[in-house]
Amino acid sequence: MGEKVVAGGFDLSDRQRYRRKLQQCLAGLGRLLAEKRFDRPRNLMGVEIELNLAGGDGMPRMMNGEVLSRIASPDFQTELGMFNLEVNIVPHRLEGHVLDQLAEELRTGLGYADRKAGEAGAGIVMIGILPTLAQQDLVTANLSAVDRYTLLNDQIVAARGEDFTLDISGVEDLHCTSSSIAPEAACTSVQLHLQVTPSRFADVWNAAQSVAALQVAVGANSPFLFGRELWRESRPPLFQQATDTRPPELQAQGVRPRTWFGERWVNSAYDLFEENLRYFPALLPICDDEDPLRVLDDGGVPRLQELVLHNGTVYRWNRPVYGVVDGVPHLRVENRVLPAGPTVTDVIANTAFYYGLVRALAEDARPVWSRMPFETAHENFTAACRHGIDAEVRWPRSGRGGGLVTVPVVDLVRDELLPLAEAGLDAWNIERADRDRYLGVIEERCRQRANGASWQVRTYHRALGAGLGREAALAATTRRYMELMREGEPVHTWPVGFPGPGGA
Repeated sequence: MGEKVVAGGFDLSDRQRYRRKLQQCLAGLGRLLAEKRFDRPRNLMGVEIELNLAGGDGMPRMMNGEVLSRIASPDFQTELGMFNLEVNIVPHRLEGHVLDQLAEELRTGLGYADRKAGEAGAGIVMIGILPTLAQQDLVTANLSAVDRYTLLNDQIVAARGEDFTLDISGVEDLHCTSSSIAPEAACTSVQLHLQVTPSRFADVWNAAQSVAALQVAVGANSPFLFGRELWRESRPPLFQQATDTRPPELQAQGVRPRTWFGERWVNSAYDLFEENLRYFPALLPICDDEDPLRVLDDGGVPRLQELVLHNGTVYRWNRPVYGVVDGVPHLRVENRVLPAGPTVTDVIANTAFYYGLVRALAEDARPVWSRMPFETAHENFTAACRHGIDAEVRWPRSGRGGGLVTVPVVDLVRDELLPLAEAGLDAWNIERADRDRYLGVIEERCRQRANGASWQVRTYHRALGAGLGREAALAATTRRYMELMREGEPVHTWPVGFPGPGGA
């Protein structure tokens, strides 16, 4: 990839060859599925968390290279912006005390990283969008010094052919432009992986799409961008607009955005990979020497590198993933809906809710996606992003009557979905005490109508009411968030406002 950058990009023959290789890879995937070559059920899950770097003043710090050198762990890697890091937790079997094990590993790893960042005058912040980010922070010069980010930026900019427009109307309105994809770096998320067999893939993916709105509503943590209060979860519209290769004319024609909810329920993983090839031109047409069909003819397992690379440039909120471990291929559903934070306990609570609910819905004899149009799931997702914990969604009516009913998210989760999530975690053989502890966090958020986004907004307005200006109020909110995040109690217990006389 670095050689391509030095050489000055790609020519027409690169793209034509890449398209042919993609079709070969897709054919190879089809053969692997038909020949039932995939890994046996192993109940494996994994977690990735994107992080921010901020100083004691709450302002972003563009120093991930220095911080990573101090951390010196392969578990921590660069992300798009110089104020970003990512931590990867090794795969675990989804059973027993795995939730508490994940919590302990995250606390240990993040605590260590925070201490190392502190040596450089920064701290780790788990949050969907850092409230103190300014437009001048999200520019090309602040992209991480990694060839793949430079190349990706150049290709997306070239595909679009003009500046990116950020236009989000929420509590307040934001309208500005960017000459690069740098605003995407503001979006820091949690990615939940679940390895599934091909026969189970469609049910799990459809279930994940069904509940994406509920995940966002209870977990929203991104209400601010560039000093404006926007949606309760502003990452999705920001991510879509910051990576949008479509100028307005192509948008008007209905061309699909690369950050995509999708448009239909699926019958197999193949459907999603095939859509990626059919709808989205290559951004990084880098060809591998492997001949996937010949590898299959020889009894081997192809890496399908072109398919994997192309798939990584189509930003589905639930993404199909193909991988090979120890010579055996596997499929995963990568859930990319959730913002990071606020605390490790909150992250694990969101994780428990997702894995439990998806298991229960995927095994339902009358699956929710058979009773709800796909467009309704998409509309629910948008409503949840806009309104967070206060959202209302359309959901299939319980019982045999059928039809959809409009219901507040908090009521739907408490009355119908938490019991399903409990049953799903039981099916995974999760320790009951852990199940109750983490799903109890979700229940309390719903009971109090409180999550990361609501805390940020209430605390920010408390600061404004105390006489602080907009920027000072956002900085004060961020500093207080960092304090409470480090204390580690779940966000529904956080006091609104600030300690001391007049602060609360």
